[in-house]
Amino acid sequence: MIARKKSSRELAARALCRLDGVPEDTKFEGAPMWKSFLPQVDAVLEAILPPEEFDRLRQLE
Repeated sequence: MIARKKSSRELAARALCRLDGVPEDTKFEGAPMWKSFLPQVDAVLEAILPPEEFDRLRQLE
C-alpha cells in the first residue's frame, strides 16, 4: 500500500496534536483529531503568507 503524501496543513495540524499530547488519528466528531487543529494552522498560515499562497494551500486539499 502506497502512503499518500500529507499536505503542509496536515503536517502542521499533526504537529500541534503531538504538542498537545493528543493522538493524531483518534476520531473526534467523526474525523481524525488532527483535522480539529486546522483552524489554528490556517490562522498562522494566513498571518504569514500572501493571500494567493494561503488560498493555493487550502485548495490543494
